[in-house]
Amino acid sequence: MTSSPLFDPQPLPVPASRLGESPLWHPQEQVLYWCDIPAQVLNRYDPVRQVHEHWRFDSEVACCAPLLGDGLLLGLRSGLWQFDPATGQARRLARPPYDPSRQRFNDGKADPQGRLWIGTLDDQREYEGALWRWANGELAAQVREVAVSNGLAWSPDGRTLYWSDTKRHTVFAFDMEPSDGSLSNRREFARFQEKPSGQDLSHYGGRPDGAAVDSEGAYWVAMFEGARLLRLSPEGQVLQEVRLPVQCPTMPCFGGADLRTLFITTARDKRPDEELSRTPWAGCVLQMRVEVPGLPANYAH
Repeated sequence: MTSSPLFDPQPLPVPASRLGESPLWHPQEQVLYWCDIPAQVLNRYDPVRQVHEHWRFDSEVACCAPLLGDGLLLGLRSGLWQFDPATGQARRLARPPYDPSRQRFNDGKADPQGRLWIGTLDDQREYEGALWRWANGELAAQVREVAVSNGLAWSPDGRTLYWSDTKRHTVFAFDMEPSDGSLSNRREFARFQEKPSGQDLSHYGGRPDGAAVDSEGAYWVAMFEGARLLRLSPEGQVLQEVRLPVQCPTMPCFGGADLRTLFITTARDKRPDEELSRTPWAGCVLQMRVEVPGLPANYAH
């Protein structure tokens, strides 16, 4: 394992989010989108023009994916929606497969064939969430008894699906059949030590949140409360550790024209005052240059 001095995360010149999530570098628009879940806001930043825009919704917006053709696919507590940033118009594509009074969507991404994979969590009860697959206009549960669904990413050949249950401190890998999206051979990819009750965060490595895969097949994962990113080999070994100036990174994504800029969303919502005073960039989107380019985002369709 190495900790590289080459990485220099810096904040984007935009307001901090309460809980930034689901960063997306749009392959066609060449801009960054991300969500602020509790604020019910979708953000967009154009680094060339240095213009920040945002849209507010009537329920939490947890994730976004580019839609083939035009617009975005959004996962809101109220369901899956097609959204056109140019007009601000939204159209619901699917109602939520859960009781929205206590559950909502969380991490979601499209696979290389355009199927959307999206997880849920329960506000009141643990392990009542699920991982869902949206294809041909239908939502089908793929994994049940989930606490906090996160970490979706695919290997460069599209045959391995990575997914984490953050509460379990575990990233799993599945074999995925590209033709129909069926999963098999669920296995533990990486497990992290849980924090003993009362332990200080300075001795805690964090739990796996959002993730992205680079062109060499390495899995970059944000370690929530661990103040770090990890780059894991396809065998689950830690290749690099990047220490961050925030306690709670939530998800990385690759962007920029060469896909060598790593954008990292972070959180400040419900964090202790002492922590926020130490980490003034909490909630900001961080950016840093990396050596290995990432994979472009997949379009949903």
